[in-house]
Amino acid sequence: MGVLIGLVMRRRDGRLRAVRQPDQASTDERARSAVTSGDIGADLGERATLVQFSTAFCQPCRATRRVLDEVAAMVPGVRHVEIDAESRLDLVKRFDVMRTPTVLILDHSGHIVKRASGQPRKVDVIAAIGVAVDGPSHELSQ
Repeated sequence: MGVLIGLVMRRRDGRLRAVRQPDQASTDERARSAVTSGDIGADLGERATLVQFSTAFCQPCRATRRVLDEVAAMVPGVRHVEIDAESRLDLVKRFDVMRTPTVLILDHSGHIVKRASGQPRKVDVIAAIGVAVDGPSHELSQ
C-alpha cells in the first residue's frame, strides 16, 4: 500500500492542475474569492501572478523560486510573490496548502486558475501563465 501511495505522490508532484471556478457564482461571490494584493502583501501582476508558499529549510522551494523568478522575468506583466508559510498560517489554511512548495497561478483579477504542490517544471509554468492570461475555460475539461 505504501508503495502505491508513493507512486501516486511522485506522479502528481509538481504537476499544475486546473482549479475549478464555481460556474454559477455571482459576481459578488467571485470577487470575494479573488486573491487581493492585501492578502499576499504585494501588488498583483498586470497579467498574472505566481504565488509561492515556501518554508525556510525547504530545498525544492529554492529551486522553485529560481524557476518562478526566471519565468516572471521572461513574461511582461507577470509577478512572482513568495510567502513564508510558517508566518502566514491564515493563507495556508485559506488555500489548503498541505506542503511546500505550493504554487498558485493567478489571473490578472486574482482568481486562481492553476496550482501545484511540489516543484513545477518551467515549461508547465509558462503554459499555465498562458491559461491565466487567455482564460481557464478551455482547461476545465481536463
